[in-house]
Amino acid sequence: MSRPANRRALALLTASHLIDDVNQGAVPAMLPFLIAERHLSYAAAGGLVLAATVASSVVQPIFGQVADRQPSPWLVPSGIFAAGGGLAGAALAPDYWLIFMCIAISGIGVAAFHPEATRLANYVAGDRRATSVSIFSVGGTTGFALGPLLTTWLLVALGVRGAALLIVPSAAMALLLLTQLRRLAAYHPSRATAAPGTSARPAAEDAWGPFGRLTAAIIVRSILFYGLNTFVPLYWIGALGQSKANGGAVLTLLLASGAAGTLIGGRMADRFGRKIVVVVSMACLFPLLLAFTAVATAAAALALLVPVGMALFAPFSVMVVMGQEYLPNRVGMASAVTLGLGMTVGGLVVPGLGWLADQFGIHTALLSLTWLPLLGVLLALWLPPAPSVSRPAAAALAAT
Repeated sequence: MSRPANRRALALLTASHLIDDVNQGAVPAMLPFLIAERHLSYAAAGGLVLAATVASSVVQPIFGQVADRQPSPWLVPSGIFAAGGGLAGAALAPDYWLIFMCIAISGIGVAAFHPEATRLANYVAGDRRATSVSIFSVGGTTGFALGPLLTTWLLVALGVRGAALLIVPSAAMALLLLTQLRRLAAYHPSRATAAPGTSARPAAEDAWGPFGRLTAAIIVRSILFYGLNTFVPLYWIGALGQSKANGGAVLTLLLASGAAGTLIGGRMADRFGRKIVVVVSMACLFPLLLAFTAVATAAAALALLVPVGMALFAPFSVMVVMGQEYLPNRVGMASAVTLGLGMTVGGLVVPGLGWLADQFGIHTALLSLTWLPLLGVLLALWLPPAPSVSRPAAAALAAT
């Protein structure tokens, strides 16, 4: 019997994901303004991305463990508020290290939000999990896309301190979620009513080996994402001679294209299988990145940015679902790693890319990313099908 997604709960989680990731998307858009106003080097600006990613990476598995052991819907509103509050503090901080610390707090908020929110999205998804989780993921991608646009508008109008206004949507969404905590808690399997004779845990063993290889593929994609997300605006300004406002706009275009790619990838995964989507997306990304770094005009680069964004994001939600299927007994931990830890580890490479940009130019930094999709293809080809979960157990897992 087909189990449709709970659309109301999925819509709320998707909207909260959007607001949470507006704060993540704001950080790269702030960098050109911080470089100009606070006289930061490219490496120092990359260090601010490092602050968010390290803080998020270190604590994300802890929040995943908490989500697996007991219902923790309170992590969703508190994480959003911390993500927005940290960013507001960074906008008002007077020196580099205070900015660094505030952005780290924002990263911890992001870490608190993602495992429990992704876990809940899995439970309300119904039978078409890749499609439903892709919708949830598009909320985050849309937030990343709106983050640079909104932040750039605020910074152009009000200066760096204008970014403090980003606390407003975060606080509003946190308050809305607080009113829905009881309803969200009901979706946790330990609170759900299991079918007679079934367990609330899936009837399948955790596949740690394949999950490890999947995590390696996610890290490869994460390096590509953070490299492009951080340096495409700077490339547009420094190498292609465009304005700072245009730099923020092209980042929004990249992420908006990614949102479309995420939805397409989720639908294709439910229809043709998870693995093929990951392999084909990575295989397409290699020639697209080579072409992007080869063109010399902003118009040509702009035309290539759309397929680059779609190919980069098509496997995004698919990898999250694969991780949850490889670890059916630890969905929170799988979510923490695939959507959190594995994704944010890519940010650790950003300071190194910043050093390359300082020494050899932005073009060289982007060119160094072009071979990574080939490694992603090899890792994806090594992935087996996910272990199956019996239909009764799956029904108990998703019961509400």
